[in-house]
Amino acid sequence: MSDYATLVATLERFRARAQISPLPLAEVLDSIEEASFCFFAIILVLPFLTPDSLGPLATAGGLVFAVMGWQMWRGHKVPVLPQRIRRIEVGAQTWDVTTRVCLKILGWCRKITRPRYTQLVTGARGRRNSGLVMMAAGLLMAVPFFGLPFNNALPGLAILFVCVAELEQDGLMLFVALFWLAVTVIYFSIVLTVVAVLGDQAWTYLGSFF
Repeated sequence: MSDYATLVATLERFRARAQISPLPLAEVLDSIEEASFCFFAIILVLPFLTPDSLGPLATAGGLVFAVMGWQMWRGHKVPVLPQRIRRIEVGAQTWDVTTRVCLKILGWCRKITRPRYTQLVTGARGRRNSGLVMMAAGLLMAVPFFGLPFNNALPGLAILFVCVAELEQDGLMLFVALFWLAVTVIYFSIVLTVVAVLGDQAWTYLGSFF
């Protein structure tokens, strides 16, 4: 299910159902099928879109995204999660907030997206492309740059836009996701270079005393 209108209708139906009784996470993911990866990833990535470093939490989250990307690349229709997580029941309040946030993001994205270059984000090839980008972004987020500003936000933007690309069948958004991946790699490379230069200078300075 990658059609936006169908996804919205399904999420609204689940929101109404959650008002009656808690909704198992497994039922949600299985019902929205192919869209479940992107829906789940959008919800998970929101806390990481902050300029502040989240430390070990970013590392753990990055590994989760990397595993999800690997599963997408392997062709799984829905995230393969431990049964303990699949059995989690989502209450009415949590589901209401989750649905509203997700639909708000998608509604905003629809203002700047439209189906184009669809061959890049549809079918088996599109799923592999999205999976590779999410896997790479997750691994970059997992790099333990604790305390470094934007270390989780930059790869998080790549994850957000690759999800938008697949949900909206907009190949241009895939290039936007790749742009944020490139920015992340350049940013990390600059930081490592500066650390290496400063470390070398500090070592030279300390060596002058001996």
